Amino acid sequence: MPVPMSDDRPEAPYLELLVRGAPTEAYERPVLRARADKAPADRLAALERAKLLALRVRGELEGRRRREAELSALYETAHDLAGLRDLDAVLQAIVQRARSLLGTEVAYLTLNDPTAGDTYMRVTDGSVSARFQQLRLGMGEGLGGLVAQTARPYVTEDYFHDPRFQHTHTIDAGVRDEGLVAILGVPLLLGSGVIGVLFAADRRARVFEREQTALLGSFAAHAAVAIDTAHLLAETRTALAELEAANEIIRDRSRVIERASEVHDRLTELVLRGGGVHDVADAVAEVLSGSVEFLEVDEAPAAAVDRSRADGHAVRDGEEDWVAAVSAGGELLGALVLRGHPRLDPMDQRTLERAAMVTSLLQLARRSAGEAEQRVRGELLDDLLDAPDREPRLLRERAARLRAADLDTPHVVLAAGIEAPHTGTPAAGPGGVPGSGPGGTPGSRSGSTHGSTHGGAPGGGPGGAPAEDAEGRRRLWSAASHLAVTRHGLAAARDGGTVLLLPLADGDTADALARRTARQLGTAVHAAVTVGASAPVPAPAARPGEVAAGYAEARRCLAALRVLGRAGQGAAAEDFGFLGLLLAGTREGAPDGTGVQDFVTRTVGAVVDYDERRGTELIRTLDAYFAGGMSPARTKDALHVHVNTVAQRLERVGRLLGPDWQSPARSLEIQLALRLHRLASAVGY
Repeated sequence: MPVPMSDDRPEAPYLELLVRGAPTEAYERPVLRARADKAPADRLAALERAKLLALRVRGELEGRRRREAELSALYETAHDLAGLRDLDAVLQAIVQRARSLLGTEVAYLTLNDPTAGDTYMRVTDGSVSARFQQLRLGMGEGLGGLVAQTARPYVTEDYFHDPRFQHTHTIDAGVRDEGLVAILGVPLLLGSGVIGVLFAADRRARVFEREQTALLGSFAAHAAVAIDTAHLLAETRTALAELEAANEIIRDRSRVIERASEVHDRLTELVLRGGGVHDVADAVAEVLSGSVEFLEVDEAPAAAVDRSRADGHAVRDGEEDWVAAVSAGGELLGALVLRGHPRLDPMDQRTLERAAMVTSLLQLARRSAGEAEQRVRGELLDDLLDAPDREPRLLRERAARLRAADLDTPHVVLAAGIEAPHTGTPAAGPGGVPGSGPGGTPGSRSGSTHGSTHGGAPGGGPGGAPAEDAEGRRRLWSAASHLAVTRHGLAAARDGGTVLLLPLADGDTADALARRTARQLGTAVHAAVTVGASAPVPAPAARPGEVAAGYAEARRCLAALRVLGRAGQGAAAEDFGFLGLLLAGTREGAPDGTGVQDFVTRTVGAVVDYDERRGTELIRTLDAYFAGGMSPARTKDALHVHVNTVAQRLERVGRLLGPDWQSPARSLEIQLALRLHRLASAVGY
């Protein structure tokens, strides 16, 4: 009910308005009514003063009510934080309360993304635009990007006409879709850093008061605390989970560690008492409750072994097998294979890898002893090559002591050379190619250091060779020595490569033996190895001179393979067709090469002599001419010269060889002679 007041008191109507909580415009009515009643001037002045006092009181009451609502909202927010369970729910409540208290149409919150270097929309309230809800703002872009970059609040009454912000098409399009005009943004501060921005916005022009900015800042502080608390809780939960997992792993690994210690003790004992690789495999099989075996290089699964060598760890092979490569110094010695384990515990995997390391040590120890024996074997092969007048009886006795094959049965001499990686060129130093440089003479020891005669692995030729080439030759000699032992043969380092004398089994051929040896040596040293083979030597002990001749023949085959682009393969003279006439050399029953040379001289000798006297390239032109199907156009492309030059050279050839040199019969003879000439130059005729 209205409070009764006397009409002569000017504040009476205003007190009634204050009690009723009347709107601001109602406070003008007492003054207007007094004027209409023609009240005296002092009465009007008193009413004006009372009106101003009443409006001030009303403002104070409004402010107190607003602060009470704000404090209540902040209290509720703090209460939410105290019982924080869902970060999204807390942030949504903060945004909703900010929107309600500031009386805006939209409120939203963005968070910084340190990885992307921008800020993205996290929570919205009152938003209707999907594009706006998915906005991302670069640092310094738009009002929000500026707040995130400067850590200061910013406000605009009319966003699109405010030049203080960096406007971008994407941001402006999103704000326009939402229809926002007036925007207030305050930073979410955590320590001295900004983690996001809290906004309040209207779809009409509006002035945000300082108190409203402070209020939004208070909500932003609560939001920052909520985010930090949520992160800390998440980190705590993660840490607790990790600790629990670690404890579980520690408990689970106790038994495994004990088992690993047992394996270590057993492997140490095996090494100390001189056990072998198969003893190691048996010990590991017992501990891992599976089947473990050691496989030689040519027996192990190649793909799995290669992966194990590259990774340095045991790897799965198929569904239930694990393979650990056994290697040392870059050389593959074999592999340990564990069978019957679909899944392997990391500690058990490490046990298998450690066993592979012990196996490599045992293999190296065995190899050291074997190399000493191989030096003695190499001396026997050197004597067969260099001293054809040795007493056959003494040779047989030495072979028997070395447990080599019967030297009165057929053998094959093989010359092996390692190829440089990726090039297909021989890795040998001088003397590595027959007939070239010191040591090029077949059977000569110059140009190489013999593991068999000097107590070391093969070295380089005169003048030295790169360290990696010497290492490659050492590995080749080591692998060849191992192969010779397993095949009951002999091996020695010689002329920048390796020579082997291997028995020829019934039904086998020299060519097949050469191919097989190239493949086995290449697998052992992990590089291309080229192998040339002689024709079978019926009885090396009875006729040691044929071993030296066979070695010369094998080296010519080795050189021929390289010349013909077949590096990394193995072959004997029989594999080369008519070229075998040249490669067979001066072995008994084979041509001495004189007839071949006479044929070359008779057929193209005039052209060869002309090139040597004049420094021309007629032979090279002939090769290109026949290779190009006797086409001058293709010949000039191959030689990179003018077609007239080709014509002039062919005219000169015609004058030297006769007018019928291009007839079918003559051209066939000339092509044969050209190939023999090229090959003869390579093999040293």
